[in-house]
Amino acid sequence: MDGPTATATALLLGLLAHVASPLEVPLDLPQPPTITHQSPKDYIVDPRENIIVRCEAKGKPHPSFSWTRNGMHFDVDEDPKVAMKPHSGTLVIDISGGEKAEMYEGVYQCTARNEHGTAVSNNIAIRQSHYFSVFKDHLLKGSPLWSKERNQPIVVQEGVALVLECRPPAGLPPPIVFWMDNNFQKLSQSPRVSQGLNGDLYFSNVVPSDSRSDYICYARFPHTQTIQQKQPITVRVMNMDAINETMAAFLNDTDFFGDGPAEDRRPTFLVPQGTTSSKMVLRGHVLEMECIAEGLPTPEVSWVKVSGELPHNRLSLLNFHKTLRITGVTEADAGQYRCTAKNRLGTIHHTITVNVKAAPYWIMAPNNLVLAPLENGQLICRASGNPKPAISWAMNGVPIHNVPHDPSRRVEDDTIMFTDVQSGSSAVYQCNASNDHGYLLANAFVNVLAEPPRVLTPPNKVYQVIRNKPAILDCSSFGSPLPKITWFKESRSSVLDGDPYTAHDNGTLEVRTAHSSNSGKYTCVARNSLGISENHVYLEVKEPTRILKQPEYKVVLRNRDVVFECKVTHDSSLMPTVTWLKDDDELPDDERFVVDVDSLTIKDVTESDAGTYTCIMNTTLDQDSASAKLTVVEYPDPPSDLELTDHRSRSVQLTWTPGDDHNSPIKKFLIQYEDALHDHGKWHNLTEVPGTKTTAHLKLSPYVHYSFRVLALNSVGYSEPSQPSQQYKTNPAAPDENPAGVKATGTEHNNLVISWKPMTALQSNGPGLQYKVSWRQKNVDEWLSSTVANVSKFTVSGTPTFVPYEVQVQAVNKHGAGPEPGTVVGYSGEDLPVAAPDNVQVRVVNSTLADVHWDPVSAESLRGHLNGYKIYYWRERSLHKRNPHHSEQQILTFNGNKTHGKLPGLHPYSIYNLNVRVFNGRGDGPASSTKQFKTPEGVPGQPSFLRITKPSLDSLNLEWGPPAHPNGLLTGYTLKYQSVNSTNDLGPVEKLKLPPNETSMTLHNLKYSTRYKFYFSAETVKGQGPSISEEAVTVIDEGFPEPPHPLSPTSEHSYRHKARPLVPGPVLGNLSSSLGEDGVLISWEYWGSEKNVYVEYIVENSNEDWMKELVNGSQTYVLKGLKEGLAYKVRVVAKGHSDETVHSSEELLVTVPAMASRQVDIATQGWFIGLMCAIALLILVLLIVCFIKRNKGGKYPVKEKEDAHADPEVQPMKEDDCTFGEYSDSEDHKPLKGSRTSSNGTVKRDDSDDSLVDYGDVGDPQFNEDGSFIGQYSGKKERDTAECIESSEAPSPINAMNSFV
Repeated sequence: MDGPTATATALLLGLLAHVASPLEVPLDLPQPPTITHQSPKDYIVDPRENIIVRCEAKGKPHPSFSWTRNGMHFDVDEDPKVAMKPHSGTLVIDISGGEKAEMYEGVYQCTARNEHGTAVSNNIAIRQSHYFSVFKDHLLKGSPLWSKERNQPIVVQEGVALVLECRPPAGLPPPIVFWMDNNFQKLSQSPRVSQGLNGDLYFSNVVPSDSRSDYICYARFPHTQTIQQKQPITVRVMNMDAINETMAAFLNDTDFFGDGPAEDRRPTFLVPQGTTSSKMVLRGHVLEMECIAEGLPTPEVSWVKVSGELPHNRLSLLNFHKTLRITGVTEADAGQYRCTAKNRLGTIHHTITVNVKAAPYWIMAPNNLVLAPLENGQLICRASGNPKPAISWAMNGVPIHNVPHDPSRRVEDDTIMFTDVQSGSSAVYQCNASNDHGYLLANAFVNVLAEPPRVLTPPNKVYQVIRNKPAILDCSSFGSPLPKITWFKESRSSVLDGDPYTAHDNGTLEVRTAHSSNSGKYTCVARNSLGISENHVYLEVKEPTRILKQPEYKVVLRNRDVVFECKVTHDSSLMPTVTWLKDDDELPDDERFVVDVDSLTIKDVTESDAGTYTCIMNTTLDQDSASAKLTVVEYPDPPSDLELTDHRSRSVQLTWTPGDDHNSPIKKFLIQYEDALHDHGKWHNLTEVPGTKTTAHLKLSPYVHYSFRVLALNSVGYSEPSQPSQQYKTNPAAPDENPAGVKATGTEHNNLVISWKPMTALQSNGPGLQYKVSWRQKNVDEWLSSTVANVSKFTVSGTPTFVPYEVQVQAVNKHGAGPEPGTVVGYSGEDLPVAAPDNVQVRVVNSTLADVHWDPVSAESLRGHLNGYKIYYWRERSLHKRNPHHSEQQILTFNGNKTHGKLPGLHPYSIYNLNVRVFNGRGDGPASSTKQFKTPEGVPGQPSFLRITKPSLDSLNLEWGPPAHPNGLLTGYTLKYQSVNSTNDLGPVEKLKLPPNETSMTLHNLKYSTRYKFYFSAETVKGQGPSISEEAVTVIDEGFPEPPHPLSPTSEHSYRHKARPLVPGPVLGNLSSSLGEDGVLISWEYWGSEKNVYVEYIVENSNEDWMKELVNGSQTYVLKGLKEGLAYKVRVVAKGHSDETVHSSEELLVTVPAMASRQVDIATQGWFIGLMCAIALLILVLLIVCFIKRNKGGKYPVKEKEDAHADPEVQPMKEDDCTFGEYSDSEDHKPLKGSRTSSNGTVKRDDSDDSLVDYGDVGDPQFNEDGSFIGQYSGKKERDTAECIESSEAPSPINAMNSFV
């Protein structure tokens, strides 16, 4: 049953139970006693503990209690060992002082009474555990529970039946029996060996492995939690030879048993005896029947119900189907049951007739009755049973016929009717239903009250329900007369009765299918003739919990991981909890099972993990569940019990028993064999059979000592091989076949070599394998032959050159010759050809291709098989004056009878020579006459290099080299170039024609700070060759930002709209550099996805670590602070998240020239000297003012005005350290040297640099050679008063100077 259905069913059952529940009277109102708790009717006590007999009751006023024992009044006060709990009828009998529990055995009954009536309990029969009593007696006698008999060893013949008796002592309750060994391990049971219901151990037939000396029967007494064991039993199972040898010494060397083991026999029943039996069981109890049979082979037991169907939902087959158990027995389970035991020798039956009796059980138990004065009512006591129970009534514990007559009361069998009851007639009535198998006792009071209504349900109670489920709103009330209940919603516009509402008699309101619109406030009103009462409750309708992604069926290999998903949706106000079950039980307590929010992971799966896994999503209101099966597969177990039957000279029948397939069906069986005679220890595949078969008919070869083994294949793979079968030897015979692969060919010009594939020992069919080799020249009648052994070829010498021969090879052994062999035609040896091809012609197709023709060579001069022709050709020289070149000889082969061929890949503008030769299997023939030909001019190759030097603001210098392969006479060069903007879009193409004798030029009128792409190619009369590409950037103007484009030499042969790589390749490339005033500009191209990109550099030949600068998304970077006159190695790298290098460009060598600074020597400028004097004077005045201010401790007027009207642009000098506030120049936002610019554009100063050079745009801190400003401004900051001015950040005069340059 799924979750939603179960929830709905539970709600409805709860509603029905609520409707049928007995009337509850509030305890603040007068009422007769009601028994609330009592001990069971059959009360077995442990004499080691105090006896507690429970009896609890309620009533108004609270009842008093008394007891009877065996029908007589039991005076609790007379026995100091017996006490009654305060405000209770529960008895506590103290036997801790050594009193015997049997002194207090008997039948007890409790009575609870007050002024309104008397209630009585069941008859409680107190008995102590018999086992402990017996055990205690035995302890006093110094002997154990089981008699200390010494069990004689049981010697039994192999194959016969055996019963080991346990016979534990009787106990109350009966003991639980089991068999174990000396190591407290349960004995393994099987269809052959099992324990009966009486505790005996039954062997259908014994085998040698049953021999052991520690068959021990244990009895566990559940009430006292004690275990006792019987003396070990020794069993010896012996075969005939062993028994005869053992008994010979005692019986004058005569055989005690026959010559063989016990014979196979049909089944007979060990339990029960005979062919029929009967069994009685009470309704509601458990029915257990068993049939245990002996026989050889072991019988199989099955069950049927002769008179109907077996109740499969309550039935269990236990003990290897020998025991049939039916729980919750009903009258329908009565009838005949037949058990059947069978083996291949016969079948036996036993019929058990089951009679079902019944102790009394309630049809309708009497319920408490509350009546108002002058009202009518009735008590009904209806029970059933087999035999039918007798009904008797009592009032306040007195039989009804012994109490005074009351005209308002009338008794009719199982019903008491009351009419016009009067105040003060309250009482407790007892109903007793009894038959031969037990009794039922019920108390029900009649309480006469006049009481206005009251609602017992707590006020403002909130009910929560899932949408589309029934909702139950409670309005429990009390009143006498019985109140009438009405329901209202929200504004009380109308009584709620009718779809979708149902008002029940007990006041409960049911919403059959709840929707969101049913949420809200509900009011129930209770009315009777004495008053009115009301209560408010609230209903909240929630969204259901649903599993969106259910776990799926999984098939997994052992030791792998598996994941079951279980994703859910639910109401936002309800928090689900996930529970996973395996086969409807809790998950194993194993760390391999990992439960996540929406999944279950099982690591390193084992076979025991197979089963059905259920995901249950629970909220406080509902649940949803989904299940999936896990099948764990593994390599199959190897087959066993290999047996050879139907022995014949060339075949045998092989049968086997399959092993466990481990949940993956066997696809096929592979049968292998070993030949112990010829190839011992090596197994060969013989045949395969489908996985549904367990037998194979094997075809065999003569003269082989066979052993067979079988492998099973399932979806996982092959099993381990089975154990080998017994050896099977076949007799020798003449060969059935001749060698295969016979060939005849010559290795010399005067021989014939006959070869064949040697036969295996399996093919030889017998000892003395030889080969009869026969040959003759074709068209000659006479055969020549020779017989050889242990070889696979034979050479015939003195043959003519390249003559056809017919050959045969026949297998022969000591038992005869093989079948007539087939004839193979071959040729004697070849010799070199003696003629060259004639009439060789060459036709030049183009500058790189020529077509060659020749006449074939005659068959006579070939002297062998025609394999083809070869063209030998070589480049004599180039027609270009600067490149005479002579290349090595090349060979082009044309297989078969070809008379022409093409020579590709020739060099243009060159002279070639060639000749043609024929070749056979022996080698090449003589060369033809040499032919010479010329190739015409072609398009030139790529220029050898293109360099761009001397960049300036509007010009670039280009240098190039002629092509390494001009392929003719150069007629000129073509230069194309175009600009590239910041988005890599290309501008219009400019084109220039250059003469062939030029190797450099200067390109003027270019845009400053612009990247250009150049395409340079050479030309001949045949056209333009491939271009070489290069990129460069004009010098950056100081008033403009750095361009984000790299200098990138490329190898593109064409240009596109976008300047990006044409084909996939390295993601870092086109690394270049240019020297600027601020440093060295490094440019590159990057097409990768990593975000962490660095420029790394190091002094050439240095052993120090690489220094690096993070550049991220940029493709240019200016390296500052490089030392003049040094060479640096530079590279660009992209790094991953773990700081490992993912991509790296090639290293670029950058040399920083040693040049004089381009800075103007401002130290000698008049305006600069005047400015410095003014600043010094100002500083002196400020120092004097600061000194006076410190002495007087007051404020000067200017300071007061500044405090009152602070200028945000100019901050005053700080009083505490004589420093000036920061001066902000809104027109100059360049970062200072030694500062770091963060990602948000702010500048952070380093404390280590504070010279005036920090405000300049150059990286060299020296102004001129005399060092006039170095000494004054390049020192470290001091914090004392005398040098506080040096730490201020005044406007830089150098910036002002540079603005005029």
